Amino acid sequence: MKKFKRVLGLLLCGLLCLNGCADGGSKERPSVWLIAKSTQTEFWKASFAGANAAKAEYNLDLTIRGPETEEDFMAQNHYIEEAVQQGADAIVFSAISYAGNAKAVDYAASKGVKVVVIDSDVDAQAVSVRVGTDNIEAGRMAAQAVLDLEAPKLRIGIINYSVVSRNGEERETGLREVLEKDPRVEQIVTVNVLTSPEAARAQTEILLQKHPDLNVLLALNEPLAVGAAQAVDARNLENQVHLIGFDAHVQCVDYLQTGEVSALVVQNPYAMGYLGVEAAYKVLQGKTYSPDALINTSTTIVTKNNMFTTESQKVLFSFG
Repeated sequence: MKKFKRVLGLLLCGLLCLNGCADGGSKERPSVWLIAKSTQTEFWKASFAGANAAKAEYNLDLTIRGPETEEDFMAQNHYIEEAVQQGADAIVFSAISYAGNAKAVDYAASKGVKVVVIDSDVDAQAVSVRVGTDNIEAGRMAAQAVLDLEAPKLRIGIINYSVVSRNGEERETGLREVLEKDPRVEQIVTVNVLTSPEAARAQTEILLQKHPDLNVLLALNEPLAVGAAQAVDARNLENQVHLIGFDAHVQCVDYLQTGEVSALVVQNPYAMGYLGVEAAYKVLQGKTYSPDALINTSTTIVTKNNMFTTESQKVLFSFG
């Protein structure tokens, strides 16, 4: 009987070794959560495609979450708590609210979870690395697209999203920094709207009714650009109003050809997703980054004149 127990014990030890040591003693695949601002827009779908490419390359377990609207930062905080409870090793995060998401991010970091920020920053101390657009510079680029317009006077309406979002704030900062120095600029008015095409269209129509002399509109993300372009199209303004939008929604690309959109500031969401997940993997392997560093993804101005160049086609259809 004793001999049987001894043999059984050896067999059990062997099975445990096979389960725990088959990969050299390492744990199961690292768990990375990507918590986005939305799961619905083309921008975020491109980002998810990049994230999944990095997941496959680095053999990670990837979970993607995002709220129904880009105003629901409390849902993001809930996803952060869920990620911690589920044993996430790292979170790749785009903050809806610079301040409102900070406590949840710091909580995750206090539990040993590594945090990588993409797209939109958060006021948290424990972020390992940031990946995305230099949004102040993107605002300057959009402003230059305005100044390149052939108009003797510029009366400008800015359609921005939530005032608590860091990247929207930074884009407007960059815009105003350039525009307010130019003597052609006679007026700048800003409206902050809910992040949806429907809200942007309605508020753009109201803006144009209140300020019928506006001849330039700037819409600072994808849903706002779609809604503003629809408003311009519906009014049949025949290019009396120039629209500068952000990102590469297919409808805005169509409007670029037909003239309702004058220029698009196109980011690289695929790279954000890929590089964000890649950075999470590298941080888990022990790599450290400067706390002030930004892994800067490319940003390109696309107009009707250059939209069919190879470079523009690559950024407009980055994962087609």
